[in-house]
Amino acid sequence: MEEKKAKVYFSDLRCEPGINLLQKLEKLIRAAGIEQIDFQHKFTAIKMHFGEPGNLAFLRPNYAKTVADVVKSLGGIPFLTDCNTLYAGRRKNALEHLDAAYENGFSPLTTGCQIIIGDGLRGNDDVEVPVEGAEYIKTAKIGKAVMEADVFITLSHFKGHEQVGFGGAVKNTGMGCGSRRGKMEQHLSGKPKVSQKRCVGCKKCATQCAHSAIAYGEDRKASIDRDKCVGCGRCIAVCNFDAIYAPNDAAMEELSCRMAEYTKAVLAGRPNFHISLVIDISPYCDCHGENDVPILPDVGMFASFDPVALDQACADACMRQTPIPGSVLHEHLHTPGFCDRHDHFHNTSPDTDWQVCLAHCEKIGVGTRSYELITVK
Repeated sequence: MEEKKAKVYFSDLRCEPGINLLQKLEKLIRAAGIEQIDFQHKFTAIKMHFGEPGNLAFLRPNYAKTVADVVKSLGGIPFLTDCNTLYAGRRKNALEHLDAAYENGFSPLTTGCQIIIGDGLRGNDDVEVPVEGAEYIKTAKIGKAVMEADVFITLSHFKGHEQVGFGGAVKNTGMGCGSRRGKMEQHLSGKPKVSQKRCVGCKKCATQCAHSAIAYGEDRKASIDRDKCVGCGRCIAVCNFDAIYAPNDAAMEELSCRMAEYTKAVLAGRPNFHISLVIDISPYCDCHGENDVPILPDVGMFASFDPVALDQACADACMRQTPIPGSVLHEHLHTPGFCDRHDHFHNTSPDTDWQVCLAHCEKIGVGTRSYELITVK
């Protein structure tokens, strides 16, 4: 029996005079069938990433307004949402999170809808959601406001990620909707260690630790208290000397699988729709307070009812692109002795394997990786 393919809709970024990208985005999501959802008087969560202040690769609020306006035109009551972070930054509690969102241009005035931080003031306002068929978790800890919505939409910036290969619809849903303890549970599979030989005592890692788990000895070398550490991996990402590493080889794979299971918890039992913009494809997450040169050229806009098919289509489109000269991906590929895996995201962050997450999503019934790509002009 032939596997049923999910429909993924695509629009490029070309705009003739008189037509802009926001109009093309609206046309795309309507063509993809968003009107099939009953929005009448329904609270609709639009899950997105507001960007860590200092990062300029996040999606502009104009895109969020376009989605919110479509929802309102269909009778829905939209709100933008995200949950608080584990790491030390400007989005670890609701007040700072809102300040960061406003600073980056997200407000009721610019987006046409309210902003609600999904897991509350301190990140502990969550609900436990059982996940049928899960292998790693019993109940997912999801931000309460996210779960109280009648309809769930993702608006994702598709880009690289230093722990799971890339961030798209699944990561925006699974990791993004976890409360602080939910994010902690997803990261529990591996806790980093410090190579004393490589550590130079710059203390950059400590500035990223929200749990005071990193200390320094008389030799200025870092050490990590495993009882305090939650395994978020931020210290790994900021170490310029490869001194911090995850000793558990399966850690990244387990993180990907747990994220897939959290995604199922968020989506199960209610209408959901997913939009990804493959633009400003930075090598790392928008959680960073900076963004590096994009690793690939802009591709376009994608939409689907199936987040797994959507991520697969976005990844496939990226694989057809040529790396941008001067990017970290280009540098890796031109480093003597570098092992080219012929995968742009794996080559950018060699310890990652994005396919693990999508394979697990497929296994537990989140969606399918098989898709039909439909171009909307």
